[in-house]
Amino acid sequence: MDQNSTANQPLAGDDAVVPFAVETLDVRGRAVTLGPVLDSILGRHNYPEAVNKLLAQAVTLTAMLGSTLKFDGRLTLQTQTDGAVSMMVVDFNAPDGLRATATFDANQVAEVAAKEDFRPEFLLGRGHLAFTIDQGQYTSRYQGIVVLDGISLEEAAHDYFLRSEQIPTRVRLAVGEVLTRQDEGPNTHQWRAGGIMVQFLPHSPERMRQADIHPGDAPHGTEMHEIDEDDAWLEARSLVDTVRDVELTDPALPVEQLLFRLFHERGVKAFEPHVMSDRCTCSEDKIVSMLQGLGEQDRSEMTEEGAIAVKCDFCGTDYNLDPEVVFKA
Repeated sequence: MDQNSTANQPLAGDDAVVPFAVETLDVRGRAVTLGPVLDSILGRHNYPEAVNKLLAQAVTLTAMLGSTLKFDGRLTLQTQTDGAVSMMVVDFNAPDGLRATATFDANQVAEVAAKEDFRPEFLLGRGHLAFTIDQGQYTSRYQGIVVLDGISLEEAAHDYFLRSEQIPTRVRLAVGEVLTRQDEGPNTHQWRAGGIMVQFLPHSPERMRQADIHPGDAPHGTEMHEIDEDDAWLEARSLVDTVRDVELTDPALPVEQLLFRLFHERGVKAFEPHVMSDRCTCSEDKIVSMLQGLGEQDRSEMTEEGAIAVKCDFCGTDYNLDPEVVFKA
């Protein structure tokens, strides 16, 4: 879909990732606005506001990355740190399913969130972030790991692509809240989030040049010859850096219009959107299969009260199972 003809095309709307390309800058990217799907995911957990903001960023980033999958698999973003939020897990299950959960210390969260200059990444201590791609039962999993030490999820994404994929990348994430006043009854609240990601993927030889590596064992004083960053990439990155948080979360600003604002002088092409959904993959069969893999001691501990109760951390579904049926010979 050519940007100049978007008036004749249906807009993606909320809960859809829009791939795009700016061919004159050798840039490709993804942009997303999350509304009802994100609100549904966060609403069922009843987490503190600060945790919701951090988890919303993680869901937004996972949606953009997961929508790139070309197969029926799963992409998982997981953080493990010594911070107030000790763990987050966000799954994208192709072609469209998102689910998320977080583990945290409520007292620590309240203490950190009370800081005057609070930012969501303050909840992440030292640890790591892992991106895991699972292509199915008979294939190997791929995992990329980024060290977390006070950096934001945006910065972690930059590090991941630079080190693991060697692709210059710029990511912007934003989270917002919409409060709607009602004439009668309580006001309504909705979480929103948005993101944009651009990557420099040049095809021309002159744009594929890379700066020389460090001279290593060369004699002391030998200078490393460096090639300046490509002007096209500098322009694309600078344009994305102008995006304000409110532009990424504004219900009245469609993704396509935001892309036009940024790249209309260069010509931007938007492609078919990937619609997201709030979808958990848990089931009684999967729970039973997991339980049957437990050892004898774990089994006996779980069946002491004569029943097995399992709650899905993602969607909150309760499973009450009969041990005699689960562990039948």
